[in-house]
Amino acid sequence: MKQCFFAVDLGATSGRTILGTFTPEGLEMEDVNRFPNHLIETSGHFYWDIYELYRHIIEGLKIVAQKKDVEITSIGIDTWGVDFVCVGKDGGFLRQPYSYRDPHTAGAPEAFFKKVARKQVYEWTGIQVMNFNSLFQLDTLRRNNDSALAAADKLLFIPDALSYMLTGEMVTEYTIASTAQLVNANTRKPEDALLRELGLTESNFGRFVYPGEKIGTLTKEVQRMTGLGDIPVIAVAGHDTASAVASVPAMNPDFAYLSSGTWSLMGVETKGPVITEETESLNFTNEGGVDGTIRLLKNICGMWLLERCRAAWGQTSYPELIAEANASEPFRSLINPDDVLFANPADMEQAIQTYCSDSHQPVPQTRGQIVRCIFESLALRYRQVLDNLRTLSPHPIETLHVIGGGSRNELLNRWTANAVGIPVVAGPSEATAIGNIMIQALAAGTAKDIASMRQLINRSISLETFYPEDTDVWDTAYLHFKQVTMNH
Repeated sequence: MKQCFFAVDLGATSGRTILGTFTPEGLEMEDVNRFPNHLIETSGHFYWDIYELYRHIIEGLKIVAQKKDVEITSIGIDTWGVDFVCVGKDGGFLRQPYSYRDPHTAGAPEAFFKKVARKQVYEWTGIQVMNFNSLFQLDTLRRNNDSALAAADKLLFIPDALSYMLTGEMVTEYTIASTAQLVNANTRKPEDALLRELGLTESNFGRFVYPGEKIGTLTKEVQRMTGLGDIPVIAVAGHDTASAVASVPAMNPDFAYLSSGTWSLMGVETKGPVITEETESLNFTNEGGVDGTIRLLKNICGMWLLERCRAAWGQTSYPELIAEANASEPFRSLINPDDVLFANPADMEQAIQTYCSDSHQPVPQTRGQIVRCIFESLALRYRQVLDNLRTLSPHPIETLHVIGGGSRNELLNRWTANAVGIPVVAGPSEATAIGNIMIQALAAGTAKDIASMRQLINRSISLETFYPEDTDVWDTAYLHFKQVTMNH
């Protein structure tokens, strides 16, 4: 009988359930089911379908229950951050949860900062200001006299809402709560002063738990539906980025990570929050990590730029585009990937051309030139953020670990190594699911600590290391990049 961990990994566009098991060779993973996660747009709002996500999780559990050679040790759920469900006094959900993409929070931070100074909010939470943070969602709902919030007894973040549906137990897991901008970064507990401004208290949240704590076991109802027994559900790092960072296969603590996908998240692990005037002005965030760590990180636009271009190009294959980029002239045109122009343009290719034209650079015309411009600009932007991290980090940075889907992009990894001037280690691409499984293994006692788990992953997963080349050329390009992006 194989002892397996059941991981639920939900992203903003799709989800999946995975079985993970440890063998003498290392970690083995197998997809159970994959499914889309659709936004529902109605009456001017965007919602998530929490019941549909639950149904897919139940389907995954039913499939596993049919496997004669598998025994599930525990279940863990990770999802995207900030969104939450309002729960009534009778324990029922009061409506589908709003999505962070809902337009109702436009201008919300400014409205809140009239009541509590921006600087004070950052000093408490260390979280970067984004209009969709739960703090601003809740304040907006309150100002709009939202009926679900008015009737809510409890608020549950998305992974906690799903674990409640499985166990009947309400918790607030630390890493997901830290994305809300409601948790004090030093005490690691909800900040009462912020809750008061929202008309809430700590009793409006489930019991506070940290990664590795047990939430509860499957309810009799779920056991009947799936054919499984009273399996424990574990609070993993509920925020998907926290789970991904847990799986960084680092051999020592002197590293930075780049979680690379539609968005790129670059940061370091620290023992405590780094909250200074500099981190505030650079808009760095201090999110909760595993094992008492803080993830000091910066959000950077990632493969979103290319994904939007590809959608207009009829989904051309990656190898084709990469070959065209490789054959194009180096450093012909550069952009700041985080410019507001690229947030959500109707035509991404046109937006890139406009940026280059406005900054008096040659305008990219071919697909190869566009892709080269995106990749080189991302690599140079990574260097810029890493330079900031070097001054903020309490430890030196000797290696950059690229994890997530973007770790498979060999050309971008090579250019990133050239730009940042330190080795880039690529992998694992399935970082979030691996981190989820790791925390369950620690909770079950089959693993000793995070450091030994990381070493196991390093041994059991094929990683590729890229060493810096042509650094003089890239140093010159970096000066040009800073000039172009500063003046735009």
